[in-house]
Amino acid sequence: MTRTAFIFPGQGSQRVGMGRDLAERYPELAGSVFRAADELLGFELSRLCWEGPADELRRTDITQPAIFVTSMAAYRVWAAHAPRPVAVAGHSLGEYAALVAAGVLDWTVALGLVRRRGELMARVNETTPGAMAAVMGLAAESVEALCSDLSGAVVDVGPGGDVGPGGDGGPGGDGGDGVDVVEVANYNDDEQTVVSGTVGGVEALSRAVRKKADPAVKVVRLDVGAPFHCSLMRPVEEQFSADLDAAAFADPSVPVVANVTAAPVWTGAAARAALQAQLAGSVRWRQSMRTLVDLGVETFVELGPGRVLSGLARRSHPEVPCHPTSDVRRMEKAIGELGAGEFVGAAVRP
Repeated sequence: MTRTAFIFPGQGSQRVGMGRDLAERYPELAGSVFRAADELLGFELSRLCWEGPADELRRTDITQPAIFVTSMAAYRVWAAHAPRPVAVAGHSLGEYAALVAAGVLDWTVALGLVRRRGELMARVNETTPGAMAAVMGLAAESVEALCSDLSGAVVDVGPGGDVGPGGDGGPGGDGGDGVDVVEVANYNDDEQTVVSGTVGGVEALSRAVRKKADPAVKVVRLDVGAPFHCSLMRPVEEQFSADLDAAAFADPSVPVVANVTAAPVWTGAAARAALQAQLAGSVRWRQSMRTLVDLGVETFVELGPGRVLSGLARRSHPEVPCHPTSDVRRMEKAIGELGAGEFVGAAVRP
């Protein structure tokens, strides 16, 4: 039997319509997950996933539970038709779905944590507006060096705390003390590194990259609701700790490769610590994929909306097949190729 790893996507994979065809094709599997989530959350998350509007679906406090629930719906369909994984991992938010698949968290507990996480992260942008950008074609070490040079730069703060004419961030663009922040948030693959920080810090890094005048190097501003995975999230880390402490974490049934260390966690306590650390820590996805391959994984299955992780996997490890499952056609194609079998891992039971 093929040694398979499940990988679960994070924020940015959302799209209007996600999960709808799976819910309609498999009403007692995927559909029941959406119905239960609507009841647990107290609003129609399913409607937002399937009908939008897109602007509301992009809100951090909505996007995070929406992607998590869509991933759980896909996971439940897979779990009913195909073999269990030998390891799991999730990109940022996706780590919660990975922990459910490994039997560490009950899915309803994970949904509550994800909702709280999204709410807390969204509040950061209200007090400290931030930004994120993807740097493509530049080695991660070079991006790290630029971040080190630019972080902590004092900007020109005008009356009322806004960034004045000499600053980079526009109104409210600094870290609160007239100091810019820009840090590596995601090590996605050898050619793509994501940075996060204050608006001024990210814009300063973007200018520094463009000054290199290398047509192979690009910087793309990301459409996100907050500066994830950088030190601006430290307040969230502190506030969220009580929620994590109150949740029950079991030991994983299969290795879960943690974002912050790119190493497997083997206990519930380690999984809890990894979730807290990833809020303000870098997502070491490139290294995590290497760890999965080193664990003997022979194929990846991406469970959730979009195909972002499948694309990253194909670039970093073209020798390892990757199967997206974002719609019925792709799901059933992947199940057909990997073969049916009794699933003996953790199950989603709404």
